[in-house]
Amino acid sequence: MTDDNATLILHALSGVPMVRQGDDLAEIILLALDRVGLRLDDGDIIAVAQKIVSKAEGRLIDLDTVTASPRAQELAVDADKDPRLMELILAESQDVLRIRKGAIIVRHNLGLVLANAGIDQSNVDHSDKTLALLLPLDPDASAQRLREVLRARSGADVAVVIIDSLGRAWRTGTMGTAIGVAGMPGMIDLRGLPDLHGRKLETSELGFADEVAAAASLVMGQADEGRPVVLVRGVGYNRREGTAAELIRPKHMDLFS
Repeated sequence: MTDDNATLILHALSGVPMVRQGDDLAEIILLALDRVGLRLDDGDIIAVAQKIVSKAEGRLIDLDTVTASPRAQELAVDADKDPRLMELILAESQDVLRIRKGAIIVRHNLGLVLANAGIDQSNVDHSDKTLALLLPLDPDASAQRLREVLRARSGADVAVVIIDSLGRAWRTGTMGTAIGVAGMPGMIDLRGLPDLHGRKLETSELGFADEVAAAASLVMGQADEGRPVVLVRGVGYNRREGTAAELIRPKHMDLFS
């Protein structure tokens, strides 16, 4: 993976339309690339915001269709949240880890430790109803499906990473994080390799997909930028079928939750 002349290129694609349930994300991405005169090449990575994947997969929930359980109503008071939203959070979670006014930290059904189970209400049209957007049911599978269609239509062997903005227990602020991966490693184990002085690395494991996600997030934006797709070019990586699940720390090694 060493390249003395390494260059990373990030193309945030503008003009991506508002995505709705059932939309063909591969077609949307290829059209956006074509508008700016780009085409996919082998080794490219397409970074996609979780929101448009969730919208295309129909993960928008009308809160008026949700009935809050007694437990959801109780926790909603502690967290100062809509009881219907709390019901969705509980349904998406394995465990409740922490709770305070304004936030509830849970272990998501996917194994991720998240605030509010990753459920979001930003960049969603609430004009005629109150909506909540859930994470994809299986982001790794979503990334794999998108990769296969892009590869079939473009002829290029590309990778896909689905990213979301996550907080970290030991740092303030959110950053782009991989929640779905296909066609590239989620993690790269560097243990046993030499450092600059020939000493073998003993604990180094690289959160490769998270680093790609963080870089893409810089040009994707977090608010009203409207750039939910980024073409990432120039990243050296071994071709293998990795997943974002590789990045989830096992419970017995989790020192924070």
